[in-house]
Amino acid sequence: MNPAIAPRTRSVLRALLAAAYGVAGIFHLAVPAPFLSITPAFVPFPRAVILITGLCEIAGAVALFLPRWRWWAGVMLALYAVCVYPANVKHALDYIEHGTGGLSLWYHVPRLLFQPVIVWWSLFAGGAIDWPFKRRSSFR
Repeated sequence: MNPAIAPRTRSVLRALLAAAYGVAGIFHLAVPAPFLSITPAFVPFPRAVILITGLCEIAGAVALFLPRWRWWAGVMLALYAVCVYPANVKHALDYIEHGTGGLSLWYHVPRLLFQPVIVWWSLFAGGAIDWPFKRRSSFR
């Protein structure tokens, strides 16, 4: 990637990711019911977990704009995306098995396939990796 374009691209992708996580976090807090319905049964205290995950999403979104915390925000949001994958799978399986959730496979299949991109995007936005997959040479 052109070195002059890289910082601008990272900034734009960072802002988009922060907006997405910020909005998702607000929805977790304001309207937890849809998230509770897709929470796997093995998750203890699901209501508290949904509220905590909403706060984590908002904190991660804010921290992406704070240079001192950016690297950690990117890494933690990537880990978060991995951890919520079972809920996304359950959401898709509920639709396949019961037709519940109000979204079709046109939503679920791309959403499941896009999760690794979200992991990469979080790492890139936080500066943990460079474009497209190269590991950064120094700890930030």
